[in-house]
Amino acid sequence: MTHPKKPLPLQLLIVSAGVVIGLSAGAIGITIEYLRKDAIRVAERESTTNALMVADQLIRSIEPVDKLLTELRDVVPELGIATATEFRTYFSKEPIIQLLHDRMVRVPTAKVMRIFSDDGALLQSSYPVPVDDPQAPPGAAGRPAASIETDGLFVSAAVRSGSADERLIYLSRHIKGSDGDLVGTVAVGVNLDYFHRVYDTFSALAGQSFIIARRDGTILANRPTLTGVTGPTIPFDTRWYDVVASGGGTFRWAGGDADHGRRIVAVRPIPDTPFVVSAAILESTALEDWRNHAIRIGAGALLAALCGFGLLWALNRQVGRVLASEASLTEREARLQEKSTEVEQVNMRLDAALNNMSHGLCMFDRDGRLRVCNDRYRRMYRLSREATRPGTSLLELMRARVAAGTFSGDPDTYVAEVRRTSQGLRTGQFTAELTDGRIVAVLNDPMPNGGFVSVHEDITERTRAEMRIAHMARHDPLTDIANRLLFGERMDEALDRLERTGKGFAAFIFDIDLFKSVNDSLGHGAGDTLLRAVAQRLQHCVKDTDTIGRIGGDEFAVIQIVEDNPRAAATALAARLLEKIRAPYEIDGESVVIGISIGVAIAPQDGTESSQILKSADLALYRAKADGRGCYRFFEPEMDANARQRREFEFQLREALVREEFELHFQPIVDIATHQPCAVEALVRWRHPQHGLIPPDKFIPVAEEIGLIIPLGEWILNAACRTAAAWPDHVRLAVNLSAVQFRSGNLVDVVRDAIARSGLPATRLELEITESVLLQKDHGGLAVLHDLAALGVRIVLDDFGTGYSSLSYLQMFPFSKIKIDRSFVADLSSRSDCAAIVCTVINLAKALDMDTTAEGVETWEQVDLLRAAGCREAQGWLFGRPGPAAALSFEAQPAAIQDVAA
Repeated sequence: MTHPKKPLPLQLLIVSAGVVIGLSAGAIGITIEYLRKDAIRVAERESTTNALMVADQLIRSIEPVDKLLTELRDVVPELGIATATEFRTYFSKEPIIQLLHDRMVRVPTAKVMRIFSDDGALLQSSYPVPVDDPQAPPGAAGRPAASIETDGLFVSAAVRSGSADERLIYLSRHIKGSDGDLVGTVAVGVNLDYFHRVYDTFSALAGQSFIIARRDGTILANRPTLTGVTGPTIPFDTRWYDVVASGGGTFRWAGGDADHGRRIVAVRPIPDTPFVVSAAILESTALEDWRNHAIRIGAGALLAALCGFGLLWALNRQVGRVLASEASLTEREARLQEKSTEVEQVNMRLDAALNNMSHGLCMFDRDGRLRVCNDRYRRMYRLSREATRPGTSLLELMRARVAAGTFSGDPDTYVAEVRRTSQGLRTGQFTAELTDGRIVAVLNDPMPNGGFVSVHEDITERTRAEMRIAHMARHDPLTDIANRLLFGERMDEALDRLERTGKGFAAFIFDIDLFKSVNDSLGHGAGDTLLRAVAQRLQHCVKDTDTIGRIGGDEFAVIQIVEDNPRAAATALAARLLEKIRAPYEIDGESVVIGISIGVAIAPQDGTESSQILKSADLALYRAKADGRGCYRFFEPEMDANARQRREFEFQLREALVREEFELHFQPIVDIATHQPCAVEALVRWRHPQHGLIPPDKFIPVAEEIGLIIPLGEWILNAACRTAAAWPDHVRLAVNLSAVQFRSGNLVDVVRDAIARSGLPATRLELEITESVLLQKDHGGLAVLHDLAALGVRIVLDDFGTGYSSLSYLQMFPFSKIKIDRSFVADLSSRSDCAAIVCTVINLAKALDMDTTAEGVETWEQVDLLRAAGCREAQGWLFGRPGPAAALSFEAQPAAIQDVAA
């Protein structure tokens, strides 16, 4: 039996419906796959950004430790140590142990510090090495492997700290002598928990995990339950090692556990260190939103497709039955009409699925004519249905977008590029920013028949969020200016420009003078407000091409890009900074006035590497502070020499105390009425074996910095008291106290013992303190001063009026005398303001029943003016320069000598 042939219109209807269903399903499938790829790309960017943030935190954490290693490495050649034997001899001495302790005080994270010889033998350790220490020599902890380059930073694996239940990681550097040969190693141990604290700062991020490791794969910080890595090293079967070797990047990893699955890993090696930071996100977490979208879209599309194919099958079967039975034409046409309606309903469902997508979608045939376009695409680009009717060419569509203001490019160029991409069966992907500020990601995916599907996603919020994260990684969160990481990158860019063009630039470093006093008096909130205000003023002082950064607590830096004459431009900017930043601030209703000191370095003459340039600027800043603060100084080569001398003194001062190289000189203080010595000030000098007699301003700051001022001050007090005990009863002894001694906690006992051992009456001892002691404003300091006064000694305020003076000091503390600074006495006869200040201080002292001593007296005219003002005592070269105790004379100066001197 021959079955009747189906009518051609019916066949076309079935075929057309099948093609539409197939194309729609294909478009939906392509969209879902695009969304998956996009989710993976977002996860890769997020992991990379998070790795960058962890790396920046790690750099901040290890910087103080590495600076400590570098300083000790650099000082050896400056000490003239050339051979390993000389190194072993020098660093085997007992005072070096105290040096290590003093260095560690600066870096609270350091647990132990060790120095090794060139063969790995332990020379010094900041604490004794236990007998059962598995890392005791040979093979001492912290000694780098021989294969490590001698100029690099080495990081050890975690080791046990003797019998203590803690694990340390050693950071170390090799040390070269003055001839360039390896002579030893310096190492600092840091508790492993410190690296875990860096890890824990970021590990709370949902779905994120981090590993801090060495370049050889040794893991330093890890949470195996998050990362899936359980061993001591990165697994060798991952691409991690290849990515590290290529300078960083991302890769996919199946994970070390079956429970969590694949991970998207970003790897960032930290330049110039062995550290590598790896950040990973679970692929399941990254694809969670995509999976939810895909399930919803896929379920709807599948349901619509099944219904469509079911209806087509039913239609085909029913038509066959109708033709086979040759039923009535009217009934057959009615059923066909009914089935056609059902097909239309299927198409409507497919349209609903497409039009409810979160992405805009268009499908074009091989001739570039529109076949499918959903409502999301129309709304995204503000197009009418007429403009997106089927058969519209891509060129016409782009011209309609130009008219709607949602395309700013050239339509012809765009169409030509799309055709080249689709004809080459290549996926075209790009990001476009619309005129209204929105950002759209476009994916043009070719189809085998010559057409292509175009998927459009509005990624404005996501892009802005990524930009915010990237901004946070390179900007200071408090002031929103460049942080140390971004500032370093800008410095590298400036150096690249210097290498290409020969154009120099200037680097500035400054901090806020006595910023701690602002925090102490107004609170840390006010301190933060002040830092933000300083950053705002700083932004108004520089050009757009310059870079400003906050590189420390209250430390700021500037890179000034100039075309010609960098020094002149830097001078102008430094003067502008001093003027603008020192102007008063209104903080929480209080007027705050601050001071700054600025150090300036010019590239390339002051350095061709970023570390060298910043070091030069730091040295210039130190000089500015030493010159009285509130000024700027350019780097000069002798500053580096002075810094090397300071480091040299730091190593030699302890030996100087043991070798008794310090000696006391004495300068008389005379009664202005009788010209007879009434007191003598003890002044320390250092008889250096190579440099001769060194004044205190060259080594006392170093002694204060390393804590040596405490034993040195105790020696000065005891030696001076023993000498003064033999002087006439009316002659008092004046001894200076450092703020560091004042904070030592045992100053009262030291003074009491010195008086008792020497037999000097307490009433003949004057202790001079400066206003830096008073700035602490704590009750403990006030109690110490009152305890000293209770012993019977006299408390003298030295250099009154040169610092942050307050009359409340004179009320709070038990002073017996005020010393008028030499800067006022020098211009007493030539400047009325100096004369007024001197008279005011003298009258104030009289009202408070205190004596006064004028320092720096050099002429008899000054003596006459001081006598007329009521000053009681004077000290200066006019009456004698500092000298040995044997050269002192306690007789009044004869009038004839006075007349000659006048």
